[in-house]
Amino acid sequence: MNEQEKRRRSDRPVKKKKSGTLTAPKKLKLLFTVVDRKKAEFFSDLIGQFKVNLQILLPGEGTAKTETLRLLGLDDAARAVIVSVIRDDLAQSIFETLEEKFDTVRGGKGIAWSVPLSGAVGVAIYQFLSDYREGQIEPARKNERGTNV
Repeated sequence: MNEQEKRRRSDRPVKKKKSGTLTAPKKLKLLFTVVDRKKAEFFSDLIGQFKVNLQILLPGEGTAKTETLRLLGLDDAARAVIVSVIRDDLAQSIFETLEEKFDTVRGGKGIAWSVPLSGAVGVAIYQFLSDYREGQIEPARKNERGTNV
């Protein structure tokens, strides 16, 4: 086995258990979260606490009729769609946290769903998207101010 093959094999995001058997890498999902545009940064930061390396914020606009929006208390139609790549094993915790915040944060109503992500190929891409770092159990996360989260 040449040096390049050794390096490529050592970069794989597969951890050895104590018994010597290998475990498969965690599956990934795309999480879509639709919230009021004014609360987008709050929810993006909230999701980011769950080892999320990639999030995209997209502006959105509601399409329901004005009467329906007024009836539901959603007069402002400015929305944000947050698209996040999350690990499948963290999805349940993320949904529970979002549900709690949707219920308790003033003006924090929203909706979230996820779909499996199966088209990402390559070890480096997987390691980035799943926040996998060789030898680190819990990577240090920093917010925009540079302090640990």
